[in-house]
Amino acid sequence: MPVNLVHDADGLPRIILTEPMGSSAEVLLYGGQVVSWKNERKEELLFMSNKATWKPPKAIRGGIPVCFPQFGNFGSLEQHGFARNRFWSLDNSPEPFGHANNQSIVDLVLKSTDEDLKTWPHSFELKLRISLTAGKLTLIPHVRNTDKKSFSFMFALRNYLSISDISEVRVEGLETLDYFDNLMQRERFTEQADAITFDGEVDRVYLSTPSKIAIIDHEKKRTFVLRKAGLPDEAVWNPWDKKAKAIPDLGDEDYKNMLCVDSAAVEAPIVLKPSEEWKGYQELSTVSSSYCSGQLDPRKVLYGFS
Repeated sequence: MPVNLVHDADGLPRIILTEPMGSSAEVLLYGGQVVSWKNERKEELLFMSNKATWKPPKAIRGGIPVCFPQFGNFGSLEQHGFARNRFWSLDNSPEPFGHANNQSIVDLVLKSTDEDLKTWPHSFELKLRISLTAGKLTLIPHVRNTDKKSFSFMFALRNYLSISDISEVRVEGLETLDYFDNLMQRERFTEQADAITFDGEVDRVYLSTPSKIAIIDHEKKRTFVLRKAGLPDEAVWNPWDKKAKAIPDLGDEDYKNMLCVDSAAVEAPIVLKPSEEWKGYQELSTVSSSYCSGQLDPRKVLYGFS
């Protein structure tokens, strides 16, 4: 399927992905960032701030930013690294994939520049495959060390999920796990709750997480199912009211309709020797919570009985 490349009103090139059932996704070359994912009913599944800045070199608040080679302020680079602030290219030599009529794919690549080497002196190639099928959005990142020496890096796909009301949402699959609490100087705690619910600011990195996590939105009767590989950690973030007011590119009330649940490699940075490669995987899908008795059993989603 040929790549549908258009220029939006801000002049930022974007790729439009569509599939026969009617769902769609939009991907910017700036940041290699997915900025829209709509289901077959044209409902937007990703959050995008109304105050988002669409002018480089600012990062865009919403969608799925790529965090590389640093997550958050876990290092000396700019917040979340520089990959989300760079123009990527279409990859002219992507890995082969099984051709299927019902999927739409774009392959992007980011290579280190002289400017990047001044702040992070490691030569790399970062590829990202974005694939859309009915009800499913898949991102496959791929990092190769093109340097003559080893380097380590962090990586995350920061998923801004669109939700009805943060107080009506819970996250299943992270219970009993250890996490770093960024609101407590990264002190390490163990999750005691049966599920994560929200009644205030949350900024945590859960460690050694399972490959499948469910984000249940009671009001919308919709559950996001997140599957991943190669990304052992899971960051969960909602700024709540006071922090939201302090973030220039976030509306004061936006915190109510967004939740970040990020697939990440933070605690143990990935180490690559020269010519070595690392590959991650993330798949986002949605299931209705209104089937069967009208109540979603999240364990069916998490443990494969759905």
